[in-house]
Amino acid sequence: MKRIDVMQPWLGEEEVTAVREVLESGWVAQGPRVAEFEDRFAEAQQINHAVATSSCTAALHLALVVAGVPPGADVVVPSYSFIATANAPTYLGARPVFCDVDPVTGNVTAATVEAALTPRTAAVIAVDQAGVPVDLDELRALCDPIAIPVIEDAACAAGSLYRGQPVGARAEVTAWSFHPHKIMTTGEGGMLTTSNAAWAVRSRRLREHAAATTGGERPGVGRHGVERLGIEEYPEIGFNYRMTDLQAAVGLVQLGRLEQVVRRRRELAAVYTAAIAEIPGLRAVADPPHGRTNFQAYWVEVGEEYPLDRDDLLAALARAGVLARRGIMATHLERAYADPGATPLPATERLARTTVILPLFHQMQPAQQQRVIAALAAPFGAGARAALS
Repeated sequence: MKRIDVMQPWLGEEEVTAVREVLESGWVAQGPRVAEFEDRFAEAQQINHAVATSSCTAALHLALVVAGVPPGADVVVPSYSFIATANAPTYLGARPVFCDVDPVTGNVTAATVEAALTPRTAAVIAVDQAGVPVDLDELRALCDPIAIPVIEDAACAAGSLYRGQPVGARAEVTAWSFHPHKIMTTGEGGMLTTSNAAWAVRSRRLREHAAATTGGERPGVGRHGVERLGIEEYPEIGFNYRMTDLQAAVGLVQLGRLEQVVRRRRELAAVYTAAIAEIPGLRAVADPPHGRTNFQAYWVEVGEEYPLDRDDLLAALARAGVLARRGIMATHLERAYADPGATPLPATERLARTTVILPLFHQMQPAQQQRVIAALAAPFGAGARAALS
């Protein structure tokens, strides 16, 4: 029985050709393909500026720096997120203050963020968890009047929509991921998008050791690869957060397919959702009222009516050749951030304990998906399996 993986990147000959062209050009580091990828990604996200980076974590780090978060400040972050969300402020010497999430969407809300604000809060990171768009307008209505920037962590959200626009279009600054687990990938890599021109210029400079030239471009080369004369200066300490042209070439192909990928994932998600509605004790992730998810990850919550708990379900799926994963982590319970005196986060802790991410990928075949559904129904007996097949 062939194993069904939880995720698979969709890569093909177009990506191979794009990489070959970069190799033949002789320019494999940050160069014209990166600049083109930035321009096209900004256009696709309906935002003014995009800055390619080596990872989403790097983009989050830069976002906090350009937003003016100082060492010693507090940054409100959801615990219900990959650990990188909390790591980014920690790199600055800031303190992540964990807030709870909505028990249905898994996203922060104005109420959960407000409960975590302190006199030292300098920023809020709002995550579009698993591709479900966060309600950014309500967060900005809370934070803008008190001059606290909201940084959107859209690591999983390329192709998701918020109030009819691409996720990130209404944010001051957003960080994106192109890790292989995401629906568009460059292998590793990330992007910072922003409506603030000064933040974009500084981010470009900081990602390259803070080397300064006229226009904020890479030392010795213009934005589109034209050689420039000049000697760079280093007015502050920067980072090595560059993307390569090899990665950007893959990203350009992937970006061109994004809507096709989202459409396919939503078709597959609809099949899961219809089946799971017939299985007692399972609740499926869904679109929120204010947006459309890309179904970057299709997760279900395992309730008390289901015969197995979450971990037993994962084991049963594995025996059926289905490699599901536990749901999103609760960062405040990890050893790196554990604090015995921390405020309990009940929704986060429940979701982290009860959710499973099911296999979902572009190439998924109907027979594979039916195997997953049959394995979910299996604890109810052969009749339930047959009814859902």
